[in-house]
Amino acid sequence: MLYILRHAKSAWGTNAASDFQRPLAKRGVRNARQMGKWMAERAMIPECILSSPALRAWQTVTPVCTQLGIDETGIEFNSALYLADVNTLLSCIRQVPETYQSILLVGHNPGLEDLVSWLTGGEAPLFDNGKLLPTATLAVFTNKVSWEQLDAGQARLETIKCAR
Repeated sequence: MLYILRHAKSAWGTNAASDFQRPLAKRGVRNARQMGKWMAERAMIPECILSSPALRAWQTVTPVCTQLGIDETGIEFNSALYLADVNTLLSCIRQVPETYQSILLVGHNPGLEDLVSWLTGGEAPLFDNGKLLPTATLAVFTNKVSWEQLDAGQARLETIKCAR
């Protein structure tokens, strides 16, 4: 399984020193917990967790993992995932050892939307707001091949869930 999670709603008026340090809004904190609970209720427990180290991604993935019973030390924060494009995201996924049957990838748009669109051949449904991956949205894929061989058309979109 490949779980692709866009970070939850961030706060803009915080005087953060940079985009990288922008925190979650109150709604984002609540939605991150909701997403973790939703995943836990469905036994969606990833074996490998890759996340952007940006504050809003960190503040999303840690409560999700708490809900899943996964310690923060089980999260691999990779600076390459910060505002990554499709090729970078795929490179990170393809480097995951085959011993891991499931990956949770936490990051940012537009890269994550582009990845979901690429994996589905542009067939992923849009939400009412016209977005493919609004904040705190999880796309769940089953894959037919190894992580190293992951390519367009070799993963099947099972569901997309928005924590709202």
